[in-house]
Amino acid sequence: MEGVLWYVLTGTRGGANRIRILRELSARPQNANRLAEELQLDYKTVRHHLDVLVKNGVVENGGDGYGTVYIPSGRTRQHWDTIEQIIAQVSE
Repeated sequence: MEGVLWYVLTGTRGGANRIRILRELSARPQNANRLAEELQLDYKTVRHHLDVLVKNGVVENGGDGYGTVYIPSGRTRQHWDTIEQIIAQVSE
């Protein structure tokens, strides 16, 4: 899982926004529309990043459709220290 987190959050152009999304989801489950509002990002951009995060097992969703709620996966929560390391490195 650590390798997946490093790749998804630093190995691609969208890593910074994915980190922002994960921070928001760690505070409380949210849907794509709410995330777009909170992060001041385009809805389609948020949906793309959520799809990447779901595909890689970083977040889970509670169904399909507009109101789908997302949360960090159990594996992501177990490796939250890795995410903190990534955030620290990116912030330097």
